Amino acid sequence: MSASMSGAGGGRSSRTAGSSGGASRRARSASSRYSDKPKKKKVVTKSAGTSLVSIPATIKLSMLNSGLLSLSSEEHGIMSTVPAEPVPVARFQKLCDQRRKFPVLFRVEFQTAAKVEVHSCRHANKAVNREKNQTVKCVPYDYNRVVLDPTKSCATSDYINASHIDSMLKPNAYIVTQGPTEHTVVDFWCMVWQERASCIVMLTKTFDFIKVMCLQYWPPSPDHPERYGDMEISVLREEELANFHIRTLRVTRYNRVLPTGENTLDGPEGGPLPKEEILEERTLLQFHYTEWPSHTCPYSNSILEFRRRVRMVVAAQRSSEQHGPCVVHCSDGAGRSGVYLAIDANLELAEEEDCFDVFGYLKKLRQSRKGMIDNVDQYKFVYDTLEEHAICGPSWFPVKELSQRLRAKGQRGANKLSEYQREYQLICKQTPRFTIGDCAGGHRGDNRDKNRDVLVVPPDNSRPYLTSFQGNNFTDYINAVFVDGYTKPREYVVTEWPLKHTQGDLWSMVYDYEAAAVVVLCVPPKNSQAYPPFWPEGRHSKKYGPVFTIDHISHNEYTNIRTWVFRINKKIVSLTELMAGVKAPPRRVQLFQLTCWPMDHKVPTSTNSLVELMNMVERWRQRCDYGPVVVVSQDGHSRCGVYCAANACIEQVIQHGEVDVLQAVRTVRRHRPQLMGSMTEYKYCYDLVLHYVLHYLNKEVEASGNKK
Repeated sequence: MSASMSGAGGGRSSRTAGSSGGASRRARSASSRYSDKPKKKKVVTKSAGTSLVSIPATIKLSMLNSGLLSLSSEEHGIMSTVPAEPVPVARFQKLCDQRRKFPVLFRVEFQTAAKVEVHSCRHANKAVNREKNQTVKCVPYDYNRVVLDPTKSCATSDYINASHIDSMLKPNAYIVTQGPTEHTVVDFWCMVWQERASCIVMLTKTFDFIKVMCLQYWPPSPDHPERYGDMEISVLREEELANFHIRTLRVTRYNRVLPTGENTLDGPEGGPLPKEEILEERTLLQFHYTEWPSHTCPYSNSILEFRRRVRMVVAAQRSSEQHGPCVVHCSDGAGRSGVYLAIDANLELAEEEDCFDVFGYLKKLRQSRKGMIDNVDQYKFVYDTLEEHAICGPSWFPVKELSQRLRAKGQRGANKLSEYQREYQLICKQTPRFTIGDCAGGHRGDNRDKNRDVLVVPPDNSRPYLTSFQGNNFTDYINAVFVDGYTKPREYVVTEWPLKHTQGDLWSMVYDYEAAAVVVLCVPPKNSQAYPPFWPEGRHSKKYGPVFTIDHISHNEYTNIRTWVFRINKKIVSLTELMAGVKAPPRRVQLFQLTCWPMDHKVPTSTNSLVELMNMVERWRQRCDYGPVVVVSQDGHSRCGVYCAANACIEQVIQHGEVDVLQAVRTVRRHRPQLMGSMTEYKYCYDLVLHYVLHYLNKEVEASGNKK
């Protein structure tokens, strides 16, 4: 079973009933109990045909949704559910609710929009151009293809697999192209230069499922520029965020000229050696979304944040000469590119005219390029993302407004709810829901006793799998889940206080994933049977499971914080690894314990101590190559969400001078909905950010300035 997720938190929904089931039901309904009375059979057939027209729309939709009616034969009023004109943003959620109730409507719209006029692709199908196409299914139409100017770099043909595409408000707002290949990378840079691209939006990984999806067309290192024909590309700066990277590229175009008055024969074909002079230099931003694998959809809030960053750059360049179209590409320039364009163009329309036109723009996309928005799931994701934007709106604000905003958020409105409560209700409505099938590993018979609570089990696609072999009685399971930070994916691993028989599993996870730190956010009672200590309390080494031994290196005590540095020693017990001569080097990890958060308290007794703990962990990680942080609480969900979300917010404050607690919390809850489980914890995140800004931010800025 696939996960059923509410709202835009995950965007996935289960498929409708299969056609085979619908066919069998139709066969049963066609067999008449009055087969021995032909006249009555004729009357029944006639009345059935007549009644189909008079069936209420809701019942008809239910029959379509369950497969009792087929789309091919249903032409009796169903098209009235397809929006014939743009829908006001205020009514858009009602439209989405109807489609959640009857998912078949997504298929109706998608199939209807796909029946558009097909234009000629004569240039794309020429023999000389065929090797420039990754696939024959995604090629540009002749009428709106990008035509390259004849230059020395692009002398063989004026063809590139790229199309000019309009937004809803601006003609030729985008150029959609396939990911560059070895045959087309020079053409790609020629096009970017020729069209004066405002930015590049990349929506694919370079490798995905051991397949090259796109040639890396920029240098891997800032110190080594790369040459593509007459273009030299340099990386000036790279900013890494959890779901995307922003690279600042310098594009330099050279002109080859022959030196005058020289008769040297060192050049090609016995001619003089050409010299080069710089014609022009430009700076270009590339936005690379890194967490969108093939055949899936990303997370709505992260794609909205990505689009916001792109739009900020495009808006800033409107007055410059370089404000050409935005170049958008995935691997084949079809599915994912179409999804991004549909979201971007509809949000632009909403900003100007306060309406969405999802169906209308899908038709426009399909008339502009083949395969734009590849399947119904992608089309549904567009609806989900726009709905999230309509519900949540912009939730970020500049850090300088923090104190003023918090005062306003505490005041109750006409509905007797404060802004804190309204935001938290939005978060709860968009909480993802996982089925037992999604969390199959935790529900297996040999893993059930490894969970403190059978209702808090990680989904298989976001839990850490243990890889250290510890004997046949052990499995790869631990009740833990990955959580994204602001700058890195899977920056945290959230887990519960281990049981006596799962202590070795926790140290296996720390070792296998090279965790830099373990943060413990509670202090159980001494000699507690429910929460046995899982690290050496004295200076002696202690063994956990058949494989791991933990050595004490150092111990320090600060106000409300204790720290230990441990060495993790792993013993090789696998015969395969022994035969192969595999060695397991020891690893160091620092464990931090916050002592001012009693077990029965919802928040710590000292906000300053928790913020200082976060800073101590960050300083330690800078010395340890930024491995993930394992965050431990008594139940694996309370307290952990506060730590992860507040850390992400503080990173956003430092890096971009912005605060967005709502989206940070939504990100934290993607894989463990129980995180941030109360209004108290949610409001406390704001308090932590405020405390950091008031007491630490200026010191951090001054320190970074002194380093520069």
